[in-house]
Amino acid sequence: MSTAFSPSSLNPSVLNVQYAVRGPLAIRAEEYRSRIKKDPHGHGLPFDQVVTANIGNPQQAGLDQKPLTFGRQIAALLEYPPLMDSGKSLFPPDVIQRARELYAEIGSIGAYSQSQGVPFIRQNVAKFIHTRDGYPSNPSDIFLTAGASAGVSLIINMLIASPSTGILIPIPQYPLYTAALAQHKGVPIPYYLDESNGWSTDPQDIEMAIAKASGQGTQVKALVIINPGNPTGAVLRSSTMQDVLRVCERHNLVLLADEVYQSNIHDPAQPFVSFKKVLRASNSPVPLVSFHSISKGVTGECGRRGGYFELVNVPEETKALVYKMLSVGLCPPLGGQVGVDCLVRPPIPGEYSYPLWKEETDAIHSALASRTHIIATRLDALPGVSCVAAPGAMYLFPQLQLPDAAIEAAKVAGHEPDEFYTLELLDQTGICAVPGSGFGQKEGEAHFRLTCLSAGVEEYIGKLETFQRSFWKKYGGELAKA
Repeated sequence: MSTAFSPSSLNPSVLNVQYAVRGPLAIRAEEYRSRIKKDPHGHGLPFDQVVTANIGNPQQAGLDQKPLTFGRQIAALLEYPPLMDSGKSLFPPDVIQRARELYAEIGSIGAYSQSQGVPFIRQNVAKFIHTRDGYPSNPSDIFLTAGASAGVSLIINMLIASPSTGILIPIPQYPLYTAALAQHKGVPIPYYLDESNGWSTDPQDIEMAIAKASGQGTQVKALVIINPGNPTGAVLRSSTMQDVLRVCERHNLVLLADEVYQSNIHDPAQPFVSFKKVLRASNSPVPLVSFHSISKGVTGECGRRGGYFELVNVPEETKALVYKMLSVGLCPPLGGQVGVDCLVRPPIPGEYSYPLWKEETDAIHSALASRTHIIATRLDALPGVSCVAAPGAMYLFPQLQLPDAAIEAAKVAGHEPDEFYTLELLDQTGICAVPGSGFGQKEGEAHFRLTCLSAGVEEYIGKLETFQRSFWKKYGGELAKA
């Protein structure tokens, strides 16, 4: 067999890319799911279903978040425009009116759009940002993308000017950032979130990370902030954001603000504030790229691949280069662009579709907030577990205090301790979580990330509690909560 396409002949950067949320545990979970589907009664596993808690995928089978009716109705009409006339008895009048408006701007969603995205939808995104922040937004600064991930990867690719270029990333972080840096041969520069203080961001820790990296010859180019946090669920306060901007000003850094969970807020006392708003209020010159997506929030339309980023304080020449790079991919998916329009232009009071939209979105917010609180409280009460409450996003990142025997067993098995734990969790309960080592953590610590999306929260947390007590008993841990 030819070796022309063997791993040893490929770009070495590809071999260095790791993406924990779809790593070995997710692969094993899919194998278990296939076994159960093939033989529901003779699969030989100690559980009858796999619980996908490894990834924020709200509409996945087994979870109970349904797509919002408004967005799906508009999508249906644009997929098959004759329904705008023949389906008047099936679709509300405001939905038909919106679909006609979009169709007049887009035409067939089977055709290419502008590489930057449909101009009309970018105008609506700019209006959404203006309304949210109180400061104007220019549609020419908006770039529609195939989910936020595509935008993140593009911007990181453009920022990496040489192998010595580094980008500051929070630890723990969403693995997209380390994966993109590995792919584009950049240097990840970790700064650590403070678990003892609600996973807060400490600007002084960022300063120390910059000093250390610069002393090692790394050119520090940008800073990543995830707000609300993934995997932590932490929400930044405006005062901290102002301090972060001052750090960026002192060190001439580009700020990459991952804000895809901005509508996933569970605690009214900790509201989301965008970096755009804080930047404009302080008249900061920091170059800002902020990302948003239809995959999270209450839309949960992960598979439609819709998102956008906004450029602020970025030179026109650089914007032209961003456009050039986007044009290589021709255009983002039209279905995703329509999803973005529905995200930034939901029904408003007085419109026919508003009451149902309000009912659906309120139910999603309430369910996620309740589940997050219940799971965090119950996990934190378990022996060997401490869990910081999450005021935002859709995850928890509990810390494990593993017995010495478990750490030794992990070493013998060739796994990190938290990977060993999550593998046993999957094998015994069918719950697929992600080891904290896939997100980054301090030396000697062990965590795991799980979503709070699963329906039947009592059964879900009950399985976690039973497993944890069994695990500790098996490996000789003290069962009393410290």
